Amino acid sequence: MSSPPSRLKNILGHLLSSSTAKVDEPRPDHHIHQLSPTFFLERAAAIEPDAEAIFHVTANGRTLRRSYIEFADRARGLAYYLKKHGFKRVGILAPNTPAFLESIFGIAAAGGVNVGVNYRLKPDDITYIFSFAEVDSIIVDQEFVHLLDEFKEKHPQVPLIIDTDTDYTEGALSGPFDDAVLEGLQYDQQHGQGWAGLHSQCGNEDDMLAIPFTSGTTSRPKGVVYTHRGAYLAAVGNVIESGLNYHTGRCKYLWTLPMFHAVGWTFPWAVTAVRGTHVCLRKIDYPLIWKLLKEEGITHFNARVQLQAAPTVNTLLCSANEAEKLPQEVRVTVAASPPSAHLFEQMTNLNLFPVHVYGMTETYGPITKGYHMPSWETLPTNEKYAKMARQGHGFLTSLPIRIIKTDQPEGVLIDVAKDGKEIGEIVFFGNICAKEYFKDAEATKKLFDGGALHSGDLAVWHPDGSAQILDRAKDIIISGGENISSVALEGMLVQHPDLLEAAVVAVPDSHWGERPKAYVTVKEGKSLKGEDLISWAKHQSNISKFMVPREVEVVDELPKTSTGKLKKNVLREWAKGKRE
Repeated sequence: MSSPPSRLKNILGHLLSSSTAKVDEPRPDHHIHQLSPTFFLERAAAIEPDAEAIFHVTANGRTLRRSYIEFADRARGLAYYLKKHGFKRVGILAPNTPAFLESIFGIAAAGGVNVGVNYRLKPDDITYIFSFAEVDSIIVDQEFVHLLDEFKEKHPQVPLIIDTDTDYTEGALSGPFDDAVLEGLQYDQQHGQGWAGLHSQCGNEDDMLAIPFTSGTTSRPKGVVYTHRGAYLAAVGNVIESGLNYHTGRCKYLWTLPMFHAVGWTFPWAVTAVRGTHVCLRKIDYPLIWKLLKEEGITHFNARVQLQAAPTVNTLLCSANEAEKLPQEVRVTVAASPPSAHLFEQMTNLNLFPVHVYGMTETYGPITKGYHMPSWETLPTNEKYAKMARQGHGFLTSLPIRIIKTDQPEGVLIDVAKDGKEIGEIVFFGNICAKEYFKDAEATKKLFDGGALHSGDLAVWHPDGSAQILDRAKDIIISGGENISSVALEGMLVQHPDLLEAAVVAVPDSHWGERPKAYVTVKEGKSLKGEDLISWAKHQSNISKFMVPREVEVVDELPKTSTGKLKKNVLREWAKGKRE
């Protein structure tokens, strides 16, 4: 019998790999599961078939509720319809309806690719996107069929599958979309394959799943290639980071975020993964939203913030007549342009708890989160909310973000100091970065220069490792050698009680090189002069005097893209006196 030290040595010999061991080679009996978020629906229906999957007020004003087995059956029916007819690249032009949800799962289950498009775009842009993406069929809501007239003239061979979004409990299923679902279910019944005959659990995880398009302000939108693997991991990340796996009951998710935007930040899959209820909205209706928050037990919703206090969901929700503190906490995932600390304070006072995330279409939506630290509760209110407004750290399913120097040669990635002062560009790595731009190798190469996905956002890196965005690279204002963050300036201005929106751009200055000019809108029923806002700003302690704009122009409306992004390029033209 060997001595204890000898036995320990022998055991360690088995545990420690030798220098010649091929530890990275997979075992022949080790089967790798291909990841696809489509499986989440099949799984949810198997576990809780009768759980409420969908709540929706239809186009004809009726309330519709569907269980997970109904949701899964309809998605499966659509999938078999698409397989039967050989449709592989399917466009979607619709608001947040059950048909959109069913299409996201049905198209993927058929092995196809979904191309969701913003119905607020001009017909010319819609035609461009669907043509560029080479769609072979389009699922379209009845309200928006007219937007496809130009496309149909150029592509008469592409069929439209029209959804009427009506309450089928009033009678038999009707309309082309429902007919397609029924035809697919009958086809499946004849062949008897069910989910096993679809791409729910099989296929290549690196295959294309969707092509969402960016909403470029100065050029044509770019198509972004999403894969099954990336969407799966992004959805799991959102389950974790937004707390969808609700600890006190079932998640009820209110669809205020458009499903066409980055495939709804992957939340169609994330909410389904936890067997939550999708509360669909055809349009943003603030009285209805407050009614649902109070009566339907909403636990989560997402909202884009286009600029500091732009009239987007959170801002207008907080200022609606129906606004009042909710009896239960609702988690609100906030993203897009950096939100203001003032907005977070407003939300918290209504029991709307902000989950601050940040990302791009190119990162499947959110990829970072500002993690709320318990120690912040002892801080002064303004300091606590300022920390909450930081973009934070990378998701669990991603890799750590970096902030790199911008004065290096192409392809060279050198980090800035973690001092909260040195400005650099945020770059991303890891599982939830998109595969590429669709049919644009040059733009893809630029996006991934040096092996990192470049955001184009300028930020500082704090000692705790959290990132804080200061501006887009093209929007930073350099006045007398000093960097002025338009984001910080906008965040200060919107704290004025009468102000609704603030947007700041650089204008030429013969002495300073550049100086900031603000364009603002005021709240309904209020009046405000530019000189009064300038005077007010000079007395604010949270901003340096040199940052105060010398010009403030009050306008009726700020120019935005169809997704609500501010068109600062247009504001710069306004500043030059060029206004249509």
